[in-house]
Amino acid sequence: MTRESSASPLIFGGDAQSPRAALPVLPPLALYIHIPWCVRKCPYCDFNSHTASPVLPEEEYVDALLADLDQDLHAVYGRELSSIFFGGGTPSLFSALALGRLLKGVEQRIPFASDIEITLEANPGTFEQDKFVAYRALGINRLSIGIQSFQQEKLKALGRIHNGDEAVRAAGMARQAGFDNFNLDLMHGLPDQSLDDALSDLRTAIALKPTHLSWYQLTLEPNTVFWNQPPTLPEDDTLWDIQEAGQALLAEHGYAQYEVSAYAQPGRAARHNLNYWSFGDFIGIGAGAHGKLSHPDGRIVRTWKTRLPKDYLNPAKQFQAGEKALTNDEMPFEFLMNALRLTEGVEARLYPERTGLTLESLAEARREAEQSGLLQVEPSRLAATERGQLFLNDLLQKFLT
Repeated sequence: MTRESSASPLIFGGDAQSPRAALPVLPPLALYIHIPWCVRKCPYCDFNSHTASPVLPEEEYVDALLADLDQDLHAVYGRELSSIFFGGGTPSLFSALALGRLLKGVEQRIPFASDIEITLEANPGTFEQDKFVAYRALGINRLSIGIQSFQQEKLKALGRIHNGDEAVRAAGMARQAGFDNFNLDLMHGLPDQSLDDALSDLRTAIALKPTHLSWYQLTLEPNTVFWNQPPTLPEDDTLWDIQEAGQALLAEHGYAQYEVSAYAQPGRAARHNLNYWSFGDFIGIGAGAHGKLSHPDGRIVRTWKTRLPKDYLNPAKQFQAGEKALTNDEMPFEFLMNALRLTEGVEARLYPERTGLTLESLAEARREAEQSGLLQVEPSRLAATERGQLFLNDLLQKFLT
């Protein structure tokens, strides 16, 4: 899995049950497809991934994905897909035949935009040239490759199944297969990592000329091996030095930071993820997938699917495990926890367009955040200052009760 993926704020414009305005325009619609299997579970990974058996149930899972999608179609009738993202797990474990049948089935149900972005996550240990040529022929036009590091001792500590040479070859094979748009996923703050180690990884990645880099710090998440058996991570001063030097190196080579951990060449920002961060809509299908859909009457509903693959494939069980309609008092935090991750924020008009609430309803919390130096004083935008980016949690607290 790469990383390209609520609380109660102040009362804005009425109580939680007050009706909000109908949405004048529905936001772009995306589709997230979760493939939950991987070769081996990494010790830092808290995503819904499960070690694959020797034979994957490809046909059964594709059938289940399409049946799952059928149950969501009533909420998106008449809309088209702007992007699709295959996440996991390791989606590149699936054959081109299986993914082709799935994409054909999706397009029969929901029309694709003429310029649709279709991203597939892949790990270097699963790269096969013919397989990726076939993926490209299906219409998959973007890859996100989970490198994490090019250094063998770091890859071993992270439990990765590839080595540094395979990581380098994977980028070349992606380009040879016809992918002129691909992301490399890279971590820093790794066990016993020095500043030189981190910059060496970054220079190697840049030399491969990806159009996009996801560069983020390793964090210890609950319910992982690393949480229960923590490795020795760099000191805070070293982490800060890595962050500053790495951002300068990326900027020097033309990678503009547009989100907390996302850097892209001009025009190559991940459109699927931009949709998430600008409070767009997305259907989520697959084991443990989440979705968020807006309705013309102003309702905004988040959904989540049953998590375990065996339950997801069980005809006696429901695909959907739960849903929640967002209340008015949850809306500011829900919107801003995404939008303020973007370095330039979003146009202020998106808030009423995508929540049905007025900009005036944000006035008190917005003024306090501006006075604290965390939010830019810019009437036409909602954007964090440089300080606000560093203390994003503190900024978001301004929009909580």
